[in-house]
Amino acid sequence: MSGIVKVKQVTLGEGMPKICVSLLGATLDELEREALELANIAPDLAEWRADFYAESGNPAAVKEALSLIRGILPDMPLIFTFRSAREGGEQPIAAEDYLALNLAVIESGLADIVDVELFNEEALVRTAVDAAHARGLLVILSNHDFAGTPAQEEIVARLRRAQELGGDLPKIAVMPKRPEDVLTLLAATNEMRERYADRPIITISMAGAGVISRLAGEIFGSAVTFGAAGRPSAPGQVAVSELRRTLELLHRSQ
Repeated sequence: MSGIVKVKQVTLGEGMPKICVSLLGATLDELEREALELANIAPDLAEWRADFYAESGNPAAVKEALSLIRGILPDMPLIFTFRSAREGGEQPIAAEDYLALNLAVIESGLADIVDVELFNEEALVRTAVDAAHARGLLVILSNHDFAGTPAQEEIVARLRRAQELGGDLPKIAVMPKRPEDVLTLLAATNEMRERYADRPIITISMAGAGVISRLAGEIFGSAVTFGAAGRPSAPGQVAVSELRRTLELLHRSQ
């Protein structure tokens, strides 16, 4: 049932899940090194995790870093993400500052996609989504649950809510406590794809137990998977080279 979304030359929602790698540098020099490495590795998408950046509280510095990354990766779709501490990120941030930062990035036009956390006030979410769409940017509406894995119906409900609020790419990442939790995430992904989604979705079961969810998106319905080029941005990420080989193997088996 789910559709496709195109960003630059990448089509999300068909074929193999697209590989995204996160930039985690704390300084401009670190970000430059990481971006040059991504240019060589050539994942499908790059994500800048600005919560790792030492100057993330300075909008001018954030724009400078974005401009640097864009200069090195001009043709690669770029996701801007400030992951809040409450959802596993590196820094706490007040709601008004979170919105202001995302709006500044949207207005700059230097990113192609912004990640907005679903569990904010609805007015904040709608403001960010509307601003992004007005500038031609896509929105990942995300939820990261490090406490555990909700029931299947709750996972589906959160994804549907992200879709209802205008997220172009509804996303959820959950933490498995037992093997059955991974099956719950995969079943919820398949249910969302088959019954409700009219756009691509992103689902992840984290940590070692959840690695299968990062590999089997083409089977169950997750359009993007996150790999590691160096240190991972979340538990359970697989090195890009290994990830690509496995995705290609599964794709050939379809």
